[in-house]
Amino acid sequence: MKKELSFALNYALNKGFQIHPDAFKILENLDVKKLEKIIKEIVREKTKQKLFQINQDDLETYLGIKDDPELQNEIKVLSDPTTKITSGEGVKGYNALFSSRFNKLKRIISDRPEAKKLKSIATAKTAKTEDDMYVCGLVTSKNSERNITKILLEDPSGSFEGIIFDNELQKSAGTLLTDQFVMARVGFGKNSGLIIKDLILPDIPDQPKNKSETEVYAVFLSDLHIGSKYFMEEEFTEFISWLSSPDPVARKIRFVVIGGDIVDGVGIYPNQNKELVCLTIEEQLKKAEDLIAKIPKNMKVIIIPGNHDPGRRALPQPAIPKKYNSNLWEMENVVMVGNPSVVSLNGVKVMMFHGQSIDDIVKTTPGLSYNKPTDVMKHLLKARHLSPIYGSQTPIAPEMEDLLVIEDIPDIFHVGHVHRAQLDLYKGILLVNSGSWQKQTPFQASVGMVPNPGIVIMVNLKTFQVFHQNYNSNLDNILQS
Repeated sequence: MKKELSFALNYALNKGFQIHPDAFKILENLDVKKLEKIIKEIVREKTKQKLFQINQDDLETYLGIKDDPELQNEIKVLSDPTTKITSGEGVKGYNALFSSRFNKLKRIISDRPEAKKLKSIATAKTAKTEDDMYVCGLVTSKNSERNITKILLEDPSGSFEGIIFDNELQKSAGTLLTDQFVMARVGFGKNSGLIIKDLILPDIPDQPKNKSETEVYAVFLSDLHIGSKYFMEEEFTEFISWLSSPDPVARKIRFVVIGGDIVDGVGIYPNQNKELVCLTIEEQLKKAEDLIAKIPKNMKVIIIPGNHDPGRRALPQPAIPKKYNSNLWEMENVVMVGNPSVVSLNGVKVMMFHGQSIDDIVKTTPGLSYNKPTDVMKHLLKARHLSPIYGSQTPIAPEMEDLLVIEDIPDIFHVGHVHRAQLDLYKGILLVNSGSWQKQTPFQASVGMVPNPGIVIMVNLKTFQVFHQNYNSNLDNILQS
């Protein structure tokens, strides 16, 4: 018997208490550092009640591992690509994908008053009017030369090259992404060319937040990279143990949201095997299963895949396939969904996206960097699309329907991938990049990428107040906001 457990039992016995065998089993699995405090507090409370037996119910209530009927933990999956994936083939498939993207985003932007004047590009090019017109399309290309910027827009009727002279508008045009949807106000110039006078994005309208009726918390995690020698296993285990503690916040946690890269994977990059402690996917997922199994059963765990997890790499990704580890699927408190997905947690809409497209956007957009991922997240919300750029680093499958369009407006937008924990707000939407649980790898060091791992972000779903805990001993490791 551990000496800490022996001390706790002797303390209770010396105070005249009996300990039920079922309670003893729970005490055996508790963090030894907290045993003394826990047993003393329970003895004090039970002494007040003049009850001198410590049973299973006492410990479950105290530790928050027993369901409080007043605290809701209702989860609904509002959007999940897993069952919707119907990939097309070749040119036909991509035509269907971009046609779906255009039509969905046109419907979204049609709510704006300017949309009443929308014309097809073919009609606008041949119109005989001096009035400004509105057109919409996908950005095929853009380039700046001398004092002008040219943008090529395409819709199902055709394409046109518009010219921008205004300096401020040129700056806005500089942030547009290839294949992004945009509405433009255009007019004819002196030489019959079309001049772009304004650019309007689908963007997010202001709207009230959905809030939980009861004061429960959701924990946001990502990028565990279990199986890597750089996975912070000791720190993560300490956090998992804290979930079963008497801490007042821990006792109100009902959701654990994991944004992908549960495991480090195999063969993801050259010489990865030299950085692994678990050499197979099955071994990595078994370790992940063992850790997740320690999360209290009254907490719902929602998991999406990332680019390191097994299964399809192209977006959208179905949930991690059951064939790799069916035990995760069979856990009663675990919900496996695809990437991206939208879930409702006590009515609060959470959009979960691993964030692979951040790589392409950072490389092509001036002023953006990996150090401030929430700035990229704002770009995605403005574009109402999670991965606009096709043909770059992020693989996108030729789906018959574009499942990456942001149709459902979230209350919380949760992303990972870049290993930088950061918080921000955009039009009332809480932006959470939940960082990682992997220390800096040699590759990250070689490209100057400095993660801030080991930070736990928790959100009160009733008040939207945010708490965090830092399990990293590095004093420079802080949460950005």
